[in-house]
Amino acid sequence: MKTEPDEIRQKKRFMRAALTQAKKAAAIGETPIGCVIVKDGTIIARGYNRRNTEGSTLAHAELAAIRKACKKTGDWRLEGCTMYVTLEPCQMCAGALVQSRIDEVVIGARNPKAGCAGSVLNLLQVPAFNHQVKITDGVLEEECREVLQQFFRELRISKKNRSGKPDPAV
Repeated sequence: MKTEPDEIRQKKRFMRAALTQAKKAAAIGETPIGCVIVKDGTIIARGYNRRNTEGSTLAHAELAAIRKACKKTGDWRLEGCTMYVTLEPCQMCAGALVQSRIDEVVIGARNPKAGCAGSVLNLLQVPAFNHQVKITDGVLEEECREVLQQFFRELRISKKNRSGKPDPAV
């Protein structure tokens, strides 16, 4: 039996912590996106999507975690940190990652409609910017995708049950 290298086991462990955050979002009816920030092998911040709950476009998992990590470290620069996020960051969050100087982002599932770590654009590695973020993707990809797919399946069923017919917008 082949054992996984420590680095892969560690990435999966932290992505599971991000998935726990995503499930917190789902439990309050939010799109299940979760995030953790790690420094020196320890989680220093957690976040999950709360856009509807807070009524704010800015209430993304990544931004919540960045805010908490900055408070924890006492610095807006998050050098030496790695972010684990269940869904590829959007343009706003990708910009915040570059601005915060995070070293690496580890992504669960890609976001072909709005992902800005390579799916639609790659804002994390623009050579003209003063900082580029290393990208690792596909860590627990199936689990991350399934949490999202299950959420949207249940949302469609819920909307169908309320209206008596399927919602074409979902």
